[in-house]
Amino acid sequence: MNIAAPNIENTGPFTRACGWHKLLPNKIVEMAKKIKKLGQDDPRRIIHSLKVGLALTLVSLFYYIQPLYDRIGENSIWVVITVILVFEFSVGATLGKGLNRMLATLSAGALGVGVHHLATLSGEKGEPIVLEFFVAMIAATVTFVRFLPTMKVRYDYGLLIFILTFSLVSVSGYREDKVLYMAHQRVTTIIMGSIIAIVTCICICHVWIGEELQDLIANNIEKLGNFLQGFGSEFFKISEDRQPLSDIAFIQGYKSLLTLKKNEETTVTNLARWEMWDYRFGLFHPWKQYVKIGTLTWQCAHKIEALNNYLNSEIRALNEFGRKIQKPSTKICSESGKALRELASAVKKMYQRTSVNAHIEKSKTAIENLKFMLDTYHFEDANLQEIIPSAEVALTLIDVVPCIVKIADAVQELASLAHFKTPATRVSP
Repeated sequence: MNIAAPNIENTGPFTRACGWHKLLPNKIVEMAKKIKKLGQDDPRRIIHSLKVGLALTLVSLFYYIQPLYDRIGENSIWVVITVILVFEFSVGATLGKGLNRMLATLSAGALGVGVHHLATLSGEKGEPIVLEFFVAMIAATVTFVRFLPTMKVRYDYGLLIFILTFSLVSVSGYREDKVLYMAHQRVTTIIMGSIIAIVTCICICHVWIGEELQDLIANNIEKLGNFLQGFGSEFFKISEDRQPLSDIAFIQGYKSLLTLKKNEETTVTNLARWEMWDYRFGLFHPWKQYVKIGTLTWQCAHKIEALNNYLNSEIRALNEFGRKIQKPSTKICSESGKALRELASAVKKMYQRTSVNAHIEKSKTAIENLKFMLDTYHFEDANLQEIIPSAEVALTLIDVVPCIVKIADAVQELASLAHFKTPATRVSP
C-alpha cells in the first residue's frame, strides 16, 4: 500500500509551523552557502559593502557631533540619503551619480530661489499662481528632455534630481520665509554627501568600470577565437572516441557569450566616461569604439551559432566530401581563431599586434581554396543528404571571416585613437 507524503500546504497552521520549523535550519545553511559563494566569486563585493558602511559612519557624525549638528541641523539627513543613493560599486557609476546630483541640486536650487523671488514681486495673490506656473512649465520641459537618448543615457538621474529639488525649493518656499537659507542647506548637505561617497569610493580599493569594460570586450573576442580553434579539430575529427561536448571548455565559453545583453557594452561605456582620473585611459579615451567592437562581436557570435548546431548534431564530416574540404576548413578555423585571440590580447594589454593581418590573410587564402573545391566538386554523383551539413559548415565559415575582418578593423581603429603601444622588436646580436 502506497502512503502519500504529507502536504504541508494542506495541513493546519500548527502542523505547518512545525514543518517549517524543521526546514528552517536547512534553509539557513543553504542561504549561508549562497552568501559564502557570492563573496568567494568576487571578494570586491565584500570590500564594497564595508566601504558603504564606512561612508555612512562618517556622515552619521553630522548627527553625533553637536557642533556639526548645530551648523546643519535636521538637514543632516540629506547627507545620509545622498550617500545611500550615490554610492555604487564602481568609480564610474559613483562619479556619474554624484556629479549629476551635485550639479542638478545646485542649478535647481538657484533656479528655485530665483523663481521664488520673482513670485514674491507678484503680490500675495499672484505668488502661488506664478509658482505653480513655473513648477508646471519647468517640470514638463525637463521631463520631456529626459526622453532624448543622449540625455537619458548620461544625465537621466541628474534631470530627475533637478525636478525634485526645484519643486521642493519653490513650493516649500511659499510657506517658509528663509527660502535662501533652506536652499543653501540642501545644496550644502548634498554636495558634502556626494563628495564623501566619491572620495571613499576612489581612495579605498577602487573598482574602475573602464577596466571592467576592457576585460569584457577582450574576453568576448577571446571566446570566439577559442570556439573557432576548437570547432575545426572537433567537427572534422575522424576518431569516434570524442569526449562529451558538454565537457569541452570552448563550447561553454561560447554559450556564455550568447547570453550577454546587446546593449550591455553601451551601458558600461557611459559609466566609464565619468572616470576621468584613471591613468590607463585618460579624459579623451575613445569609449564609443568599445561599443562598436562589442556590437561586431555580438553579431559574429550569432553567425557562428550555426556552427555550434552542427557540432552538436550526430552528422560528422566522415564522408569523401568532408575529407576533401577538411584541410582548408580547419585552416580557416585555426587562423581565424589565432587572429581573434591576438585581437583580444591587443585590447586587454593595449598593445598593437602586427601578426593579426598575417593570420587574416592566411584565412582568406584558405577561403579561396575552399571556394575552388566547392566549385569543382561533382555534386551530381554524390549523396546530397550526407554532404549538405559539411557544405553548410563550409559556407558558414566563409561568411564568418568577413565578420572577423570587421572586428580586426575596429580594434585597429581603437588602437590608433587610443594610441596603443607598439611592442619593442628584439634585434638579434
